[in-house]
Amino acid sequence: MGRIPSAERRADLVAAAVRMIAAHGVDGATTRRIAQEANAPLATLHYCFATKEVLFAAVFEYVAGLYRDVLTRNDVHGDLQTSARALLRGVLEWYLANPDLGAAIIELISWARRQEDKQAEMVYEEAFATVRTILETASTGAGQPIDSNTIEALTYIVTTLSDGFALNYLVFTDRTEAQRQIELSVSTLDAWMTLNLTPEAKAPAPTSEQTARSLMSWVSH
Repeated sequence: MGRIPSAERRADLVAAAVRMIAAHGVDGATTRRIAQEANAPLATLHYCFATKEVLFAAVFEYVAGLYRDVLTRNDVHGDLQTSARALLRGVLEWYLANPDLGAAIIELISWARRQEDKQAEMVYEEAFATVRTILETASTGAGQPIDSNTIEALTYIVTTLSDGFALNYLVFTDRTEAQRQIELSVSTLDAWMTLNLTPEAKAPAPTSEQTARSLMSWVSH
């Protein structure tokens, strides 16, 4: 059997780590288990990743990159409401199709909160920025410019609905019920957009400072 390239071996170890973190949590995802799952010698893991923390940081970047890819794949280049609806549905269906990734993300967020580099906040901010950019582009492209406070609030709504769905599905693992909850979540988003994006029914949006404070409070608890 030929020698496996270093980049491929690293990718195999990261993928194995995702599965082990989803199955056993961060503490239970030992380097030995990860190496066995990747069918690699333990020494190879330590050669590719100097410490377990370095490996988990790579895993964090991997799943965060997948999340960004899901968002960009579901950028339908439609009007604001259509784009927001497509983003939310795309992320929820991704969580439904990839329960291991959803579980790993939640475990990694908890782990990253205990680190000193604020990686969890940075990943959240990056995801927020991706959603915000898509929504802003949709608003401008459709000739329906929306003030920044409303875009910020819509970004928060889309992200929070997807996070809540992911956690609920992780706990109950009922695919039939989850399918119904996808429709309920999209309907909730539609109701908010009807109240806030229809000119004659538009309610005052929270300030960006209030939105950011609410987000950070939610992440911190």
